[in-house]
Amino acid sequence: MMNDSVENPDEFLYRTHLLKRGETAQWTPLAGGVSSDIWRVRLPRATVCVKRALAKLRVAADWRAPVERNLYEWEWFNFVHENFPGLVPRPVAHDAEMQMLAMEFLAPEDSQVWKTDLLKGKADAGFAARVGAALGKIHARSAFDPKIAEKFATDELFYALRIEPYLLATAGRHPDLAPSIETLARETLAAKIALVHGDVSPKNILVGRRSPIFLDAETAWFGDPAFDPAFCLNHFLLKAVYRPASKEDYFECFRAFSESYLNEVTWEPRAALEKRIARLLPVLHLARVDGKSPVEYITDEDSKSQIRAAARRLIREPAENLASILC
Repeated sequence: MMNDSVENPDEFLYRTHLLKRGETAQWTPLAGGVSSDIWRVRLPRATVCVKRALAKLRVAADWRAPVERNLYEWEWFNFVHENFPGLVPRPVAHDAEMQMLAMEFLAPEDSQVWKTDLLKGKADAGFAARVGAALGKIHARSAFDPKIAEKFATDELFYALRIEPYLLATAGRHPDLAPSIETLARETLAAKIALVHGDVSPKNILVGRRSPIFLDAETAWFGDPAFDPAFCLNHFLLKAVYRPASKEDYFECFRAFSESYLNEVTWEPRAALEKRIARLLPVLHLARVDGKSPVEYITDEDSKSQIRAAARRLIREPAENLASILC
């Protein structure tokens, strides 16, 4: 297992036969990762993107997680690439000992980070619908598959990366809501239904030429698929607070994503899954101001108070469906 510093990252390239001894590679750090080192690597015959998981995440709170998550990101990319080519960068190489992976490098001119568009108020409901449908197809293809369940038995990782920092840390800041949030955390962690990405955020989705492209699957887990749509839908609500002039456009994205995702639900009653999404969503909303990973663009206290009030109300009185959350 590696330390947080890599004395010779070329060793990964040698071990995976991407570089021959005597050849040179150009490593350029890429910005944006809080849980991994990410590089663009120019090789003699190609350019790839390389990731290495960090033991301590780059956030203000003391947030640590097993670096073995790099393997599960690799496996998630492979599952999606095999079943839905084009929805992820093509997987290239992985080294389990070094906890590093290489994947296709996607040129910036060919794809735009969805978060960048949304923060500018460019809220395309049609694209949101395509993201929702793609996510639903991934869940449907993996639902109740015992081989996938065995491969992604990552409860410890998901607890460290999602349950504790988002749900339980938030419960600690709101003791009156703690019993409800802690119950939800236990129920979520106990569900074993489908392959969950765990970080379906606009920062991890590219607006590609043909389809959305999903990145950053370090939190891959066989569990409750409700987590993924709840995690993504939360970002439309957050951006509606951040840029109120575009509120209705974000709400249209919320509706389009919800409907297209739920249209793919074949593995359980749609209403049951929608209800779980609606229960998780306000807790995740509250977590982005009071959990271990506060959203960076909500900085003023009035906005934070608005988020807290809306989230606390919905945690106390859970919505039966997603449409009522926008009321």
